[in-house]
Amino acid sequence: MQQQPKFKSLHEDQFIKTLRLRVGDYIKTQKFGTFANTEMILKTIFCLSLWIGSYLLLILGDFSLSISYLLWAILGISIPLVAMNVGHDAIHGSYSNKKWVNHFLGHTFNLNGASAYMWNKMHNVAHHTYTNINGMDEDIESVPILRLSPGTPWKKIHRYQHWYSFLFYGLATISWALIKDYVKFFKNEVGNYNAKPHPKKEYFYLFFYKFINYTLFIIIPFTVLPFAWYHILAGFLMMHFIAGFYLAMVFMLAHVVEETHFPVPDIKDGSLENSWAIHQLYTTADFAGKSWLAGFLTGGLNLQVEHHLFPNICSIHYRKIAKIVSETANEYQLPYFSSPTFGEAVQSHVRFLKKIGSQATYEPIPIKL
Repeated sequence: MQQQPKFKSLHEDQFIKTLRLRVGDYIKTQKFGTFANTEMILKTIFCLSLWIGSYLLLILGDFSLSISYLLWAILGISIPLVAMNVGHDAIHGSYSNKKWVNHFLGHTFNLNGASAYMWNKMHNVAHHTYTNINGMDEDIESVPILRLSPGTPWKKIHRYQHWYSFLFYGLATISWALIKDYVKFFKNEVGNYNAKPHPKKEYFYLFFYKFINYTLFIIIPFTVLPFAWYHILAGFLMMHFIAGFYLAMVFMLAHVVEETHFPVPDIKDGSLENSWAIHQLYTTADFAGKSWLAGFLTGGLNLQVEHHLFPNICSIHYRKIAKIVSETANEYQLPYFSSPTFGEAVQSHVRFLKKIGSQATYEPIPIKL
């Protein structure tokens, strides 16, 4: 089993000390706090209304087949909107200073088919700690036909992955709902190390919420919608494909682009070259940072650098602190990867897929400080 990576001591990292001090002072000066504000609450209401409303219209609206397909598609958009704008902040504990609010909103993950409990383990713990480290970061784990990390063995088929990868991205949410949670829960290994035994209540929550999700999105539609079974199945699969593609693309543009690094721990003792905070700068990228729309559609996760360095701050505030983060990184001669637009980030991701798919060895593009 791979050794657990060891970061350099935080005491050696003046960058994060300075950054935290500056961000903390800015928050106090501007008096906007670190949790959800009115804008975030209004955004939450919108996302939840779109999600619940599109579902109720689909089930109760008695619309034509074409309108029903449209509603399945809107559901496919609303699921990631709720996941990124509501559930993600809640599970990080950054939505509210009240634990019960975070816990309550975190259940939106469960209702949409992904275990909030397992997400916390795979994302909050493994991904946020060991970002882009092969075998430790659950978010770069993929099927063998995709090569998203230099640590994944190269195969000839990978030479074409820049053409077919996007089809697999659309399987993200349906895989999570039907397979991944069960496998990870009962294998009980996250990031290649054995996790602690699950609390007994989590066994109940896993099956209870999966049953609720299957009832809402499979049993009820097949029972009440007046269409042939293959149309209902097609609508269900379309919903998941849109949702999976949406979520996967946000992650890919944040960590799997040609600028980001994939650090390899020392084979003897597992030590890494950098401290945790500097590691985040090398493995994470922003995109469309000045776009309000991009921030809305991604739940602030287009500013992934800020999210990784300050996961305890609500995503609604990332645009306010982004300039401080970039300026401090530049001051310490550290990388701050950022694509000005969504389109440029997509192009960088495609170039990454082509480059890592065409050769066994891979190096990110040189850093310009």
